[in-house]
Amino acid sequence: MQHFWVVGTDTDVGKTVVTTLLMCHLQRQGLNVTPYKPVQTGEVYENGYGYYYDTTMYEKHSLQKLTQEHINSYSFKEAASPHFAAQLEGQHINVETLLQRIQLLQESYDVLICEGAGGLFVPFDARNGTTLLDVIVSSKLPVVLVTRTTLGTINHTLLTMEALKSRKIDVLGIVFNGDKGSMMEQDNIQTILQYHPVPYAIIPQLQDFTQLLNHSVTHTTLFERLFPYESSIN
Repeated sequence: MQHFWVVGTDTDVGKTVVTTLLMCHLQRQGLNVTPYKPVQTGEVYENGYGYYYDTTMYEKHSLQKLTQEHINSYSFKEAASPHFAAQLEGQHINVETLLQRIQLLQESYDVLICEGAGGLFVPFDARNGTTLLDVIVSSKLPVVLVTRTTLGTINHTLLTMEALKSRKIDVLGIVFNGDKGSMMEQDNIQTILQYHPVPYAIIPQLQDFTQLLNHSVTHTTLFERLFPYESSIN
């Protein structure tokens, strides 16, 4: 089966939303799927309880029981770049540990979905300059790129695509997240696809996460590229 990364043009672009959405769609096909967030930062406190948004979303909406040690390797309290958040806790991120876990999960699941942190050049280990992009290259896995539809997305998306292409990383497709259907947004999407005619899916701006999970992407060109067999039987 296809294992891949979900990466974004920036932070808060919707990587966790897309990761969770794809996880649920694939689990409904009877596949054994795990999401994996190698590094997450920014502990959230509500009513005296602390949690991390990304992995909590996975666990809350997964149709299969997830194994805690399989969905995350490093969690840091400060909402900051991974390298700095780690420094604040007197730690550093061991990239080899992440790569070994990714290899193990590929062997253990039908589908592994790795979710990035921030954009491609977010530092993981400032001592040697290792970024998320370096980890992706070493993992030898393709990516799905999540981007916005609003003003500025053309530049951010094309720059990200150039960085991926220059390192010979296979881009499986693009998810345009949060579309409101305006003429400008439609032109932004078409312009990006003119430069990079890859499979894609468009996710509209929805009121809540429940609505989002009910939004199907199984008949999009992106899903057909990821899982042609599953797409053909739906």
